[in-house]
Amino acid sequence: MSQPAHSSMPTARSGAALNRLAGPVGAVDGLAERHAFVKAMRSVASSVTVVTTDGQAGRHGATVSAFCSVSADPPSALVCLKADSRTALAVACNQTFCVNVLPQARADIAERFAGRDDARVGDRFDGIDHDIQGGWPMIAGATAFLCRLQECLDFGSHGIFVGNVTAVRQGAPAPLAYLDGAYHKVVPHHPAPVA
Repeated sequence: MSQPAHSSMPTARSGAALNRLAGPVGAVDGLAERHAFVKAMRSVASSVTVVTTDGQAGRHGATVSAFCSVSADPPSALVCLKADSRTALAVACNQTFCVNVLPQARADIAERFAGRDDARVGDRFDGIDHDIQGGWPMIAGATAFLCRLQECLDFGSHGIFVGNVTAVRQGAPAPLAYLDGAYHKVVPHHPAPVA
């Protein structure tokens, strides 16, 4: 596909020149070195979500940072789950998932669904205030996106699950964030008025 002469889109050649100027770290065989990639990703802030599902394969959930909207037409979202995890297998079987965006005071729930308590708690939902609507377990206080699975793609160690959003429930306005291996509060930035 050719680009119009007036296009501001970088060409492959100009992209390569930009990479040389930026000085990529750890590039090996066309891929970033794993350690350099992980280190760089630690500087990317993300909301903290718990992906849940319920149905024929049972009720399961996992803490996930890889969540984003796909489109507003139709309303859709995607999550990435470790491909061989119980939650990924259950989502594939149940054909539903709920993305619960945790409020900032609920790092304890993030830790629970990350598996920190698995040795002493048999069910990650034990003691967690939630309700189930159809195949969608919704955590109290979380903003919830109820999704019906549309597509699943295996990529590397993870599965990418794309779902149509069938309903939303607004939760606490201030979400929990994760950055550089720690939980953070989101603080609004109010620029100073221009004189």
